[in-house]
Amino acid sequence: MSDINVVVLVGRLTRDSELKYTPSGLPICRFSIAVNRSKKQDDQWVDEPHYFDIEFYGKSAEGLSKYLLKGRQVAVHGELRQDRWEKDGQQRSKVVIVAAAIRPLGSPPQGSGDANARKYAPDSSAQKPESSSAPIPPGVDEFTDDIPF
Repeated sequence: MSDINVVVLVGRLTRDSELKYTPSGLPICRFSIAVNRSKKQDDQWVDEPHYFDIEFYGKSAEGLSKYLLKGRQVAVHGELRQDRWEKDGQQRSKVVIVAAAIRPLGSPPQGSGDANARKYAPDSSAQKPESSSAPIPPGVDEFTDDIPF
């Protein structure tokens, strides 16, 4: 049987994402999320935050990074990676989540300011596809009604 390394988390960004590039030009988007765990303390339920560092690679990371702002809720699907190094003669390690997919949830964080609000505005320079005026080939029906299924 093979090993399994899968992580799925939903949490909120603790800071704006950072977009950097490797020397070969590969985009890397890095950010942290807080995931709350409710636990009972005495007679009350309290949230206990857990913090996770996330790395997301590739063209998708480049495009999504502008939407990953502090306070934004996201769903992350990925795997765990343990980084190991030595510093001052001490062995160190850190577990990072390498994301395979990220989905922003909800609306942009409140109070993100005008500068950040513009990041969420649709791009007015984007071209809308023009409607096709090409004739319909023979034998193909043209549906103008919504199909009810």
